[in-house]
Amino acid sequence: MPFDFQGKHVTVAGLGVSGVPAARVLHGLGARVTVVNDGDDERARAQAAELEALGVTVRLGTASVGGSAADATLPEGTELIVTAPGWKPDKPLFAAAREAGVPVWGDVELAWRLRGLDGRKAAPWLAVTGTNGKTTTVQMLASILKAAGLRTAAVGNIGVSLLDAVTGDQEYDVLAVELSSYQLHWAPSLRAHSAAVLNLAPDHLDWHGSMEAYAADKGRIYEGNHVACVYNADATAKPSTEDLVREADVEEGCRAIGFTLGTPGPSQLGVVEGILVDRAFVENRQKNAQELAEVSDIDPPAPHNIANALAAAALARAYGVSAAAVRDGLRAFTPDAHRIAHVADVDGVAYVDDSKATNTHATEASLAAYDSIVWIAGGLAKGATFDELVTGAAERLRGAVLIGADRALIREALARHAPEVPVVDLDRTDTGAMLQAVQEAQRLARPGDTVLLAPACASMDMFTNYNKRGDAFAEAVRELGA
Repeated sequence: MPFDFQGKHVTVAGLGVSGVPAARVLHGLGARVTVVNDGDDERARAQAAELEALGVTVRLGTASVGGSAADATLPEGTELIVTAPGWKPDKPLFAAAREAGVPVWGDVELAWRLRGLDGRKAAPWLAVTGTNGKTTTVQMLASILKAAGLRTAAVGNIGVSLLDAVTGDQEYDVLAVELSSYQLHWAPSLRAHSAAVLNLAPDHLDWHGSMEAYAADKGRIYEGNHVACVYNADATAKPSTEDLVREADVEEGCRAIGFTLGTPGPSQLGVVEGILVDRAFVENRQKNAQELAEVSDIDPPAPHNIANALAAAALARAYGVSAAAVRDGLRAFTPDAHRIAHVADVDGVAYVDDSKATNTHATEASLAAYDSIVWIAGGLAKGATFDELVTGAAERLRGAVLIGADRALIREALARHAPEVPVVDLDRTDTGAMLQAVQEAQRLARPGDTVLLAPACASMDMFTNYNKRGDAFAEAVRELGA
């Protein structure tokens, strides 16, 4: 730690999933904690009351401090800011901190610096980032580590607080850590045992300012890696994950390990005749390979999910996990809801819920998993364009049903690049539109087809979140089969 927290004035920027644990932990370490928050809703007030009962000062967004919003002014005497990951770097609070020479950490940075604080061995981190697939890969990795008999947990951006993991009563041998680009931006000291960047595609550019800045923050995960930097050898976008490895300053002896859906070369993991194989963590990798698992051990065995499994396997093997544990962990893994989840077969047609596909990159992977698709898509586009997505999927589309506020953007892309594909445009944004969408998809589908909810858009125009959207799809499918 750079200094003793006892008596120090620390400002926590933001409440929520990360801010509340940060404030609680810092208070427990003897810091004088002030929380500033840019919202003042019912949830924020409840969290504020919880912290104020401990003796933490909380300023909500509607409060005024020196004529400015509570979240825009640096509280007097602040010696450190710990920020929630979603707060953009251009916030006035951070400009004031820079002017005053006050350091800014994220919750991940704080967790990293608090490892081993109570004298326990600091568990190493196996870290994962990427535009898509992070949560699934981290959960696969944790399943593999558990199969190897290791005390572990899937933590970080997955919704389980890293601070709770490093300061709680439970001791771990190793942690499987999901990190977002936001978290990595505010974590300059992080030095993982090994790390993976799964893929890169334009996302959150309004926060980062450019694709270059977004990629640079993703690439921070490789800085100081000890054993392995795992990259996607099949990636064609620039910058690639391999480019990020080349640019990283790592520990002497740290290796670049690729994963591919094809036959792996030396220092890679890949697939040969339905078998996941390792040519990286074996003796004489120029000639030898180790079988790890079968593609059929992965649920679901879609191409992008196989890639997730290979990345998880690479990190586990970097940590010294056996091939048998990789196989057993992948077999034991069950994916979360709304991630290419098979809902039902009705009249020879499969209905699949991938409501989690909220951007074009995730939807591209989802569409690639099936040969003949009736596609349900639409919602809030978040500035995305759909020409490249439609061009790549056109030959697989039997039909499309469009819902949501920005469906016209997808309809126009379909008209340009797949004019022969029949399109149903539902001019309604109420939640009941999902039942009609599924009914229209059933009308377009033929036996052997897949009706796929892969919206390529956010859900908030019609639903609270992507989970509610997926639930509505599943309920509509069940009504078909009733």
